[in-house]
Amino acid sequence: MADKLSLPLLLSRPPPAKPIFQEPQNLQPKQPPSASSPITPLLQELLSSNDAPNPSLPSSSQSPKLPTRRPPISLKPNLGRSLDGNRGKPWVPHHVSPRGRQTLQTLLSCDADTNLDGIINELIDQGDEKFLSIELLGIIKALSFHRKHEIALQIFEWVRRSGKSHSLLLGSTIAVVVGILGREGRVTCAASLIRGLQQDGLVIDVYSYTALITACSRNGRYSQAVAIFRKMVEEGCRPTLVTYNLILNVYGKMGMPWKNIISLMETMKKEGISPDSYTYNTLISCCRRGSLYEEAAQVFDEMKSVGYAPDNVSYNVLLDVYGKSRRYKEASEVLKQMEANGFSPSAITYNSLMSAYAREGLLDEAMDIKTQMVEKGIKPDVITYTTLLSGFERAGKFESAIGIYQVMKAENCKPNLCTYNALIKMYGYRGKFTEMMKVFDELRESGYVPDVVTWNSLLAVFGQNGMASEVSGVFKEMKKAGFVPERETFNTLISGYSRCGHFDEAMEVYEVMIKAGFSPDLSTYNAVMAALARGGRWEDAERILAEMKDGHCKPNEVTYCSLLHAYSNGKEIEKMDGLADDIYSGVIDPHNVLFKTLVLVYSKSNLLIEAEQAFIELRSRGFSPDITTLNAMISIYGRRQMVMKANEIIDFMKSSGFTPTLTTYNSLMDMHGRMGNFWRSEEILREIQEKGEKPDIISYNTVIKAFCRQGMMQDASRILSELMSSGLEPDVVTYNTFIASYVAQSMFVEAVDVVQHMINKGSRPNEITYNTIVDGYCKVGRREEAGTFLQNLLKLNPHVPKQEENRLLERIMKK
Repeated sequence: MADKLSLPLLLSRPPPAKPIFQEPQNLQPKQPPSASSPITPLLQELLSSNDAPNPSLPSSSQSPKLPTRRPPISLKPNLGRSLDGNRGKPWVPHHVSPRGRQTLQTLLSCDADTNLDGIINELIDQGDEKFLSIELLGIIKALSFHRKHEIALQIFEWVRRSGKSHSLLLGSTIAVVVGILGREGRVTCAASLIRGLQQDGLVIDVYSYTALITACSRNGRYSQAVAIFRKMVEEGCRPTLVTYNLILNVYGKMGMPWKNIISLMETMKKEGISPDSYTYNTLISCCRRGSLYEEAAQVFDEMKSVGYAPDNVSYNVLLDVYGKSRRYKEASEVLKQMEANGFSPSAITYNSLMSAYAREGLLDEAMDIKTQMVEKGIKPDVITYTTLLSGFERAGKFESAIGIYQVMKAENCKPNLCTYNALIKMYGYRGKFTEMMKVFDELRESGYVPDVVTWNSLLAVFGQNGMASEVSGVFKEMKKAGFVPERETFNTLISGYSRCGHFDEAMEVYEVMIKAGFSPDLSTYNAVMAALARGGRWEDAERILAEMKDGHCKPNEVTYCSLLHAYSNGKEIEKMDGLADDIYSGVIDPHNVLFKTLVLVYSKSNLLIEAEQAFIELRSRGFSPDITTLNAMISIYGRRQMVMKANEIIDFMKSSGFTPTLTTYNSLMDMHGRMGNFWRSEEILREIQEKGEKPDIISYNTVIKAFCRQGMMQDASRILSELMSSGLEPDVVTYNTFIASYVAQSMFVEAVDVVQHMINKGSRPNEITYNTIVDGYCKVGRREEAGTFLQNLLKLNPHVPKQEENRLLERIMKK
């Protein structure tokens, strides 16, 4: 991997799509070395109990028996009503003769194994072919309506084999059959059918192509849908308004750049096709993914200017765009406009508005919205409770999130798959894997099958916890289970690997994503920006930001947060201050999350005055701090040994319902350790264990350091033994802490023994390790022994680079 990220990241247009009539290959990034190791016990436990049926698509020769699952309830408002003329009325097979209806009744009583030749022969032998083609269409439609899909497919295949395809198979009939296959997830079969019919000499019309595009979109195969659309246009088949609306919707789901979406809209108008209200609603919906609230407002205004009155859907989608863009005030205004124009808000409306407030951590206001729902006679549903649960979890109010879940169950509101996925994240992010496994058990016992969001949640959890082997293992098992990675999966993998410190693997995932036909969206850019930020690669981050501004993708507050982290990790304080000034002054739209990030980066850089200013700005603008922000303030106060200030934050956390995290406790242990209160540091360690939480390597290292500062090596060794017995391995920080303490006490033999132990255990000493011992010898006038240490080190570890050897030798000579 090159030292500098190769730009531009975003291609000017998506790369050539895969052949239309082939299954997408199971691509996967090159796995890091740790991925080749056996599956970890946690992952093994997770997967061994997963008895879900394989959701991979059956071949065309198989019966379409799909796994039984309850589909998750969508959090997005529908764009418009179905155009089905039979909607809400008893279904009637139009254009079917009395004899055809009799045949239909016979077919409805058959099962998939019945030999239908006699029944079909009797039908086909009657009447002229023009009439029969219409009759067949009506019968196949009726069978589809009554979910006799396999019988409908058998009739269609019988006609193909009869050699009468050209005369009996209407374009509408082909479209209905493609639609059946699409609804059953058999997209490959549908595509192969179209190809086979073309090879038979049939002309595929716009309705069949549109049905195939719908099938791809319904099953998340967005790149394939776009490829089919392009092929259709190249063949001279003119798209209809419905086709354009479908592709616009696909573009939105793909996160296509806004300029591409507008270009498609302009092409549609040039073709003489005027957009309808569904088109405008779809365009507004396309603004969700990129937080394009300004563009959404413009489309909304254009919709009204051309004579289309916004409907309930229009308001709900616009409100949702504002919510996802963290513009809760504007979202509230949409609700007022909606009511003023005579539209009654629904559960969808209130849930979207609630989500907007919850995203900003304004949980009291989110709860007030729930109260408003109830007062207006709208019963909170599973989405209401899941939204609140996720909001409290993101804010760090763990007990409150659990309380929401308990209220939900007490109200007999059954969790759906989205709820379980949120719980998986909630427990997983906090390292509570036992509880996470219980959620998995409950998920399956409730009749659900883990979906792609569940898998993505696992990837995010393991990435958040720095568990690279589990990230790789989950991705392998996800594909083995038949799930085709989506763009969100790739985004999560990029984020997961970068959190684990595997930047090269993260970029390899990005390359695989591009080769798989996915164009980067805002989430992809932000995932890459976050990866660059962790490495302090601020120059590359600035170039990515410039590329985004160049029309590829509109940066949002998350983008600027990553840039702040990149400056912080690159120790570019002046650039960080400049960006902070733009946020304070409003040059960059000030958001809750930006002020929180300023607190975090200034705290990490140990800039107390700047961190306090950011914290004050956060509170004065009416924003609510979250657990991460509060932990950052505790951390900087702890490093400065400002006990009263740290305790003020702790008191605020308790009074506001925040649940202390492991980071909170680690910061408090560090503060007391710096003050010489080693006994209090260990007490806090025991409190963590009593609460059922598992201390991490930082927890143990902090207590070890507290004892080492006081020269209490026996107690430090006792904590080290506890660390190892807990299943953790000492890291370079652990060893360096012991080495520094031994050197401070002129116990050089013991310090050198630690270095030898590190090398024997396969742990790589770093510059701090060697500098500590060399400087220690020189400080007490034992330069020759420093040279002897270096000679012995080269014998013990012949892999020490020559550059490192010269550096240490020069360091000894300078002392």
